Amino acid sequence: MTAQALLAGGIGIAACIDDVRRRQISNWISGSALASGLVLQKVQHGWRGTGSALLGTLAGASVFLIFYLLGGMGGGDVKLMAGFGALLGSKRLFEAALWTAGCGGVLALAVIATGLVRDLWKRGKSSGSEAAASARGPVRRVDSIPYAPAIAAGVWLSLVGAT
Repeated sequence: MTAQALLAGGIGIAACIDDVRRRQISNWISGSALASGLVLQKVQHGWRGTGSALLGTLAGASVFLIFYLLGGMGGGDVKLMAGFGALLGSKRLFEAALWTAGCGGVLALAVIATGLVRDLWKRGKSSGSEAAASARGPVRRVDSIPYAPAIAAGVWLSLVGAT
């Protein structure tokens, strides 16, 4: 296993845990991806690697910036993808972004399906009276979907194809 895959795996796991628990990704996680990517690319490929890491960072931030500006994604997701851009370099980042989009779509469908099944289950268990339904309170909706798992999976899948 390469150093790049180990770093991406560790950073991805930390980001997933943080995002699922708090619905935020700490700056130290994205910063770790950025710093380790810059160092790794410099060590492995010299100044060209540093340039690729910087270009990957810019591309990673750009990929999700429009979604952030439209309110569909948090800033932590943008910073995480920028950090992974440094780690992967510009060429591999675009492959990772495509994998991430696919994984994100599957994740969103899973969340929607789970919510529908949960709603149907609760309706089936109710006695049918409005009084019983109102006593239980409103059905809780998830306002956001943690996107770090999709990002981590996309990065990982792009690295699997590289080895």
